[in-house]
Order: sequence, then C-alpha cells, then structure tokens
Amino acid sequence: MLKPSFHYLNSPLLLPLPSSHSFTSKLISIRFRRTAKISMSMSTSHDAVPHPPPENRVVVGFGMTTVDFLATVDGFPNPDDKVRTTSFKVQGGGNAGNAITCAARLGLKPKLISKVADDAQGMDILNELQADGVDTSFIVVSKGGSSTFSYVLIDNQTKTRTSIYTPGEPPMMPDDLSQSTLLSAFDGARLVYFDGMSTETALFVAQEAARNNIPILVEAESPREGLDELLGLADFAVCSARFPQAWTQAPSIPSALVSMLLRLPNIKFVIVTLGEDGCLMLERSADEDADQEERDAESFLEFLYKGKDDSLTVPTCISSVATKLKGKGIGTLCGRFFIGTAEKIPDSELVDTTGAGDAFIGAIIYAICANMAPEKMLPFAAQVAASKCRALGARTGLPYRTDPRLASFLH
Repeated sequence: MLKPSFHYLNSPLLLPLPSSHSFTSKLISIRFRRTAKISMSMSTSHDAVPHPPPENRVVVGFGMTTVDFLATVDGFPNPDDKVRTTSFKVQGGGNAGNAITCAARLGLKPKLISKVADDAQGMDILNELQADGVDTSFIVVSKGGSSTFSYVLIDNQTKTRTSIYTPGEPPMMPDDLSQSTLLSAFDGARLVYFDGMSTETALFVAQEAARNNIPILVEAESPREGLDELLGLADFAVCSARFPQAWTQAPSIPSALVSMLLRLPNIKFVIVTLGEDGCLMLERSADEDADQEERDAESFLEFLYKGKDDSLTVPTCISSVATKLKGKGIGTLCGRFFIGTAEKIPDSELVDTTGAGDAFIGAIIYAICANMAPEKMLPFAAQVAASKCRALGARTGLPYRTDPRLASFLH
C-alpha cells in the first residue's frame, strides 16, 4: 500500500550579519530543520514501526494531577448569561499528570509523586493514570479531604480556554514522603520533572534527587515562593512566555534568558514556550573564545528570526552557532539560540489548547532521555503538542509513539 514518506531536511545556510546590527561582517551558520512531505513511496508495515524507546527510560514526575470538567461553548458567556454546551468531557488533568501521561504514551516508564484524596475523583485520577502505564504507587492518598479539580470552558470561536482551579485538601507536605520512599521512586531514574507547584515539598524531593545525581527538569509558569531554590537545582528549565522577564526584570525575553543562565549556573538550557509562535531556547555552550566578539542578545535574535520561513506549516528549528551573548546591563555568556516554530493547525482541526504546554514538556522529557539534538527535539515537541490540540481535553489527543505523525522523529 502507498504510504506517505516524511523526510527531514537539515541543511546549513550562511548569512552575512548586516552592519545595521552593529555587527562586524562575519558569517553565522543557521541550520534549518524542516519536516516536509515530499514523496510517496512503497512502505511496509515494518517500515512504520518506530525504533525502541531509550534504553534508560524511567522518569519521575512531581506535581499536580487533577480531574478536569471540560465544556465547549459557541461563545464565552457574559455575566448573568446562560449558555448551552456543545460538548462535555470529564478527564484527568494537571500539569504533572498530563506531562507524565504524555511521556508514558511516547514509550517511557514514568512514576508520579503527587497527592489525591480517597474520594471518587481521586480514584478516577489513579485509574486513568494506571491505564496509561504510569506507576502511581508513589501517589499519596489522604483519608478524607478532597482531590484537586478544575472547570475548563473552551470557546469554539476564539479557540481559547478558561480554567477555574480548586486545589485539593490537605496539600502535599514533606512529611508525606519518607527518604526510603524517594529512594525507591528514584531507582533507575534518568530524569526527575517538577511542574513548579507545591514548592516546599518539591524542594525536599529535588534535594534528594540532586544528592543522587539525577538530572532535574523544572517547569516555571509564574514566580512563586520557593521556585528560586528549585530552579537552583535544575539542569533544564521550561518556562511560560511571561516568566523569564517577570523573574529577571530584564527588558526583553532574549536578555532574560541570558540572565537566567547567568543566575542559574547548573542550567544546561532554558526553553520559553510562546504558544502559536512556537518556542525559543538558549543552550549554554562551553566553546567560549576569549577573543570572540560580544553580540547583543536582542539584536542577534532579531536577525536570526529573519531566517524563519512563514510559509511552512510544519514545525521547524533555526539554530545559531555558539556566540558570546550580551544582555543589556546583565552580563555575557556563550550560548546558542534555537527558534522552534509551531505547526500551523487548520481552524477546522483545532479543537482545544488545554494542556498543550504539558504535552510539549512530556515530549521534551522523552527527547532528553533519547539524547535528541535540539534541532530535532523542538520540532518533535511541537508536533506532539499540535496533535494534542486536535481533541478535547489535555489527554485525549496525546499521541502514542506509533502515531504516523511522529514516525520520522522516532526512526
């Protein structure tokens, strides 16, 4: 049977830096990673089978898992309005629960540290996670109390969603977890992921992970008490669009990313997600040349964006060479910028963006375990997030590793 064959083109493009950016007339290498459907070829079922998952695929997640009550409406209601839903779904949610579920479907073996109550919602949370292959034996189940839940309203016209979140009681505390429990959870772990919630307990868990030399990925949505210390232990960070500047007070996102890597010497890379505009990543580089000319981070990135091809609908990545980057009034470091674009999803296929960021992080977790290069990792994560957006809820559309749209990334 004829099946589409997807190919990834990875070709360097040398562009002169213009004098208008106060740069010397040197060349910088920009590498494009494009996903293109360029041919139809004979394919057998064997060809569609992805490579086995990474050898070391045990990961641990810490954070929130919830029940989401999702309703779609034709338009967001005004005060005192009554509107009819066009569809309704009850499904598991929560940053950590969603990201770890995504990692499981991609082929990893995740364990989740979280807390639920022994109510009906708590049992539903556990059952759904277990059905996706998540090890829930480290989730604390409190007697009495209530599990976390959210009401999520999706506007069919604007494709936006509004979430009303009710935290569970009692909250997770360090006393809920013994050192022996954590050591058991960390056994064989390649990575520990924190969703930035419950920071007091998260810091307790992260300190134990650091003592055991397990790499740490931290998600940062907004500044909150305890997050600074958690980021100080991180090897990788994924941030919301508003976080870098809010946390650093830098005048722009590029300068803020430079500031973050200077303030967090353990961080290997930081990614800021930008919704339909894709993402931006700054990776620390050890290839610093003392004689290398400093580049203003903001102007340098502005030039890099000129290599973006807006006609492409598939996820792509543009990368710079290692460069000495200067943040205004902040300092300098040697690093590489990566611009990741998002898939342009047709309006007819876009259903719900709830949990898109969680799907992106789940794919980043997989990519770290698989040692993917950034040029491959960012389009892969964008593709996973785009797949999620084609169905209602944070988990319905999460792809499995056998999804044809992921085939070229996993071969």
